[in-house]
Amino acid sequence: RIMFCIILKSSWIPTTLSMLDKYASLLTYTGPDGEKAWPKKYPFCGGVFQSPIDFHRDILQYDSNLSPLEFIGYNVPSTDRFTLTNNGHSVKMYLSPTMHLRNLPFEYTASQLHLHWGNRNKSEGSEHTVSGKHFAAELHIVHYNSEKYPDVTAAMDKADGLAVLAILLEIGPFNPSYEKIFRHFQNVKYKDQMVQVPGFNIQELLPDRPDEYYRYEGSLTTPPCYPSVLWTVFRHPVKISQEQASLNTTSMYCTESDDPEPLEMVDNFRNVQEFRERLVFISFREGKLYKCFYAKKQHSNLCKTEILMWWSRCLNHYKNMGIPFSCSSLCSLFFPFCIVAWATVREQRIWRAYKKFCFTTGIRQANTKQLF
Repeated sequence: RIMFCIILKSSWIPTTLSMLDKYASLLTYTGPDGEKAWPKKYPFCGGVFQSPIDFHRDILQYDSNLSPLEFIGYNVPSTDRFTLTNNGHSVKMYLSPTMHLRNLPFEYTASQLHLHWGNRNKSEGSEHTVSGKHFAAELHIVHYNSEKYPDVTAAMDKADGLAVLAILLEIGPFNPSYEKIFRHFQNVKYKDQMVQVPGFNIQELLPDRPDEYYRYEGSLTTPPCYPSVLWTVFRHPVKISQEQASLNTTSMYCTESDDPEPLEMVDNFRNVQEFRERLVFISFREGKLYKCFYAKKQHSNLCKTEILMWWSRCLNHYKNMGIPFSCSSLCSLFFPFCIVAWATVREQRIWRAYKKFCFTTGIRQANTKQLF
């Protein structure tokens, strides 16, 4: 399979995406340099907390603290222009920097929108799956943490750097909102072609009930596979017609228009990755109820499980970074290092509770058995 991504952007074309382009230009999904070989050149691709994953009931945990996202500036006026371009390894459209995402640990600014799909012989092109089921395609809207980082390149390798919205696409009736993108594919079929696309309300691309979603911490699904993504995968799929889906799998090429052997852009999805004891938090009532008590000496088993998973994550992080790091206690292991590098706001509350308990009871060098 050969990679294809679609990306969306306003009239601005930032040079900061050049690093992402460099990685993508060398990307293939099959063959000797396919995804099984990615870890040889990009170690994070063989590490922990990789994406995509399969969502199944055993790993879902309801979290009543997950609130609806707030979309700021998503309605881009038609007088603005997105630049859609085929650069030989993807079709991109860059998003306006006036688009923001809120109700997350930080405010995130939109960078790009891209699409993953299969080929003309099968309608399985999504990256994430639900109980083993693939969807026809998957749309990603990528944002970066603009409170802490100046652009997406600076944020892409930081643990709290990116937030990605994922929309699962399935076959159904014609979708006029997605047609605002698809109708321009014929103008960027070949490498180096580009076209201007009138602005529109990007929120139209989201599904019904966007308040229902899966939330987990994972990675980029392409090299260098940094574990830097806070994923929001919407529960309800969006429908596009079979004709629209066929445009994705039959009209785009990695090669220039005069190439005698045109190479199609198809099957640009990564296989699901090992989950390795992670939890997926959901905003809808399915799965286990999330409860965590922050009393000084009273913590639920669930919190203890999360602590152990964060402990494992931090150890693997430092191991992957080649940093010698050993410690027999949760207290000195995680503070102040991992709470800053990995924990989201909710997990930070858990860590602060454990930190207070640890230091106030004098168990600074306790091992996990003593602490629990």
